[in-house]
Amino acid sequence: MIKRSSFLVIALLIAIPCALVGQVKEPPFWNEIKAFKKSDSLHLPPPNQILFVGSSSFTFWKDVQNYFPDYPILNRGFGGSTLVDLIFYFDAVIKPYHPRQIVIYCGENDFAYNELLGVDSVVNRFTHLFSMIRANDKNARITYVSMKPSPSRRALLKKYNEANRGIKKFLERHKSTSYIDVYHPMYDLGGTIRKDIFLKDSLHMNAKGYVIWQKEMKPYLLKK
Repeated sequence: MIKRSSFLVIALLIAIPCALVGQVKEPPFWNEIKAFKKSDSLHLPPPNQILFVGSSSFTFWKDVQNYFPDYPILNRGFGGSTLVDLIFYFDAVIKPYHPRQIVIYCGENDFAYNELLGVDSVVNRFTHLFSMIRANDKNARITYVSMKPSPSRRALLKKYNEANRGIKKFLERHKSTSYIDVYHPMYDLGGTIRKDIFLKDSLHMNAKGYVIWQKEMKPYLLKK
């Protein structure tokens, strides 16, 4: 007959792993990634589209296709993601789609989440992502949209500018790439960031802001 103490030991051995499983946290943005996966399982987007990937400025651009009606856009922006998140979720948000062009907006949050982060670190994160894309697809054009001058993040604007320049310089050394400057067009003629193009949070854009992006981005999007 098994003693009561033995039952307790067995119960604890069963309960501890169960408790640990219950404590495991899902990675950031996992619900959004799961939604992408579910959508793809029902209908995998056709290849040769223009893939938008990056942080909340793309995430919130729900009607992006309306701004570019002549271009097939697949938007896989998610949450307030960083370049580290794009690298982490590469297999989910970039690898499956075989686009003709990959348009990236990301980097702002890297600095915002860690104000001690150096410019070189963010540029290196981008170059690492670039290498992953090239290893997966040698033909897709890689386009980077510059970090924007968010009024709520004035303290970081110097770093944004420096990182933008670093990424632009890197792309100039590689074929089938382009860099889109949305930073400077978001200032008025007096050299002040336009407040009327942002939502109340002074971080995300309203429709006026996206019209500026549309104008700057359209010449760089690839037609068939």
